Amino acid sequence: MTQRVNHLNQPIGDDVVWQAAKTPPLSNMDGRHCRLEPIDIDRHAVDLFEAFSTDETGGIWTYLFTDPFETEADFREWMATACLGDDPLLHTIVDKRTEKVVGLATFMRIDLAVGIIEVGNINFSPLLQSTPAATEAMFLMMQRVFNELGYWRYGWKCDNLNALSHKAEKRLGFTYEGLFRQAIMYKGRNRDTAWFSIIDSKRPALESSFNVWPDPSNFDTNGRQIKRLEDFRA
Repeated sequence: MTQRVNHLNQPIGDDVVWQAAKTPPLSNMDGRHCRLEPIDIDRHAVDLFEAFSTDETGGIWTYLFTDPFETEADFREWMATACLGDDPLLHTIVDKRTEKVVGLATFMRIDLAVGIIEVGNINFSPLLQSTPAATEAMFLMMQRVFNELGYWRYGWKCDNLNALSHKAEKRLGFTYEGLFRQAIMYKGRNRDTAWFSIIDSKRPALESSFNVWPDPSNFDTNGRQIKRLEDFRA
């Protein structure tokens, strides 16, 4: 592949014909297994607190910026002070089998001018973990980012020690980009931050695998997948 150069014979990137991306709307993202809704304290606090309380060890909070909440009142206070802004823009994940809220995910670090957005502050309760709804929630957010809003880079960062996050990001098709050492401090400790992303040119192949993987024929009578999501990309 020939690399573009300027009049000084210096290598330069490709031209970009660009129209600014759109602001994420305050509307639902609806799928077969789940529905994402912009967070609402009155409608979501009870279900979400109960879902997070099923994590008896508190392990789902280890790599987040907050710790488990002892009471629903404390949880509501946190929601009121930290969860109602435009960036980060938090969404609850509703399991359509039960119509109960079972997790959180967030659009954040939104830069309309250059088409960059991230997903983060992801917290899946045990009721959501390792289910088709968990995978579908991430797909619905990716679809909104690329198909609806016109971003060209979708990022995801995590504590480099968070092995489950590493695994999930790679499974979902995010590409590992590198490590920012001593990037931030939280909970009185250092965080080396791992960077992952999906760019718009990779979206079609990922979208194809997401569309095929959840088909009922890909699951046995016990609900276990027959082929992995990664297998469809391969």
